[in-house]
Amino acid sequence: MRAVDENTLMEFVGKVVADLGALASAPLVVLGDQLGLYRAMADGEPVTAAELADRTGTAERYVREWLAAQAAGGYVAYDGDGRFHLEPEQAVALTDENSPACVLGGFEGFTAAVKVAPRLVEAFRTGAGIGWDEQDPGLFRGTARFFRPGYAANLVDFWLPALDGVVERLTRGARVADVGCGFGHSTLLMAEAFPASRFAGYDYHPESIEAARKQAAEAGLGDRVSFEVAAATDFPGQDFDLITYFDCLHDMGDPAGALTHAREALTPDGTVMMVEPYAGEEVADNLNPVGRLFYAASTLVCTPASLAQQVGAALGAQAGESRLREVAHDSGFTRFRRAAETPFNLVLEARP
Repeated sequence: MRAVDENTLMEFVGKVVADLGALASAPLVVLGDQLGLYRAMADGEPVTAAELADRTGTAERYVREWLAAQAAGGYVAYDGDGRFHLEPEQAVALTDENSPACVLGGFEGFTAAVKVAPRLVEAFRTGAGIGWDEQDPGLFRGTARFFRPGYAANLVDFWLPALDGVVERLTRGARVADVGCGFGHSTLLMAEAFPASRFAGYDYHPESIEAARKQAAEAGLGDRVSFEVAAATDFPGQDFDLITYFDCLHDMGDPAGALTHAREALTPDGTVMMVEPYAGEEVADNLNPVGRLFYAASTLVCTPASLAQQVGAALGAQAGESRLREVAHDSGFTRFRRAAETPFNLVLEARP
């Protein structure tokens, strides 16, 4: 082992201090979201802590400390003389849940996910899993909020058109199964865009299905959407033209079994679409901020969820295209390709 270089050591300590500041700030972002502090600043006008507290029905002393912490982290701008404001770009990221740049769901989800850390100590020692249903409810809400803006920006306009002939079938009228649908955002986006088609959302988590049904009713889409509690390896129905998996296949205990069941439930010329976290083929390809985020999520949530299920394949959130291709081929699919991508997602198409 080489001798310690003091300059390198201090550079690393500086990085750790920055990471600790980010860690400590994460629950403050969740507070700002839940208390409406960001939304009350969305107009960009400078405010004092007392004015912001008055707008939001909160205590000025707490708000003063929160604003200073936010300004130190670059999440709000400081004007001097005790006044702060949100820049337009900050307002989009921290208040506009229709924008793919919105970060609120990520903070809510990860703040909830770290609550499982004490159980992970034992899981690391035993290899046992921790089911999705055993996580903090904030993870379910945060995950749905995190992914929805990206789906809204890409799914109908870019991802589905990238699949061979799928949009034409959806326009005429097709049967679609959205497996691992969670709160149903992906299902409802498709149902709204293609009124002639019929959509079934499946998830093994009852609370998520309940939330999805509520959203479908509120959106007035109950005539073309249904949501049922079902596992990925035995969901009901046959002759689906399209079966989708949105950021969930790698979480499943038996992804090969899930795709085998999907192949059997498809029409002979049907399509499977897998939206997965973006990943390169090698670990070295993913040693970047996006990879760091996804590896962390995989350690806290995805890998434990898979290990808690039968088979426990534990693909992980950075499985990559080649590994997913192998799973699809092992499940009986003969055609597989990357149809589209974003900085955060791979969109993969499989056909029998």
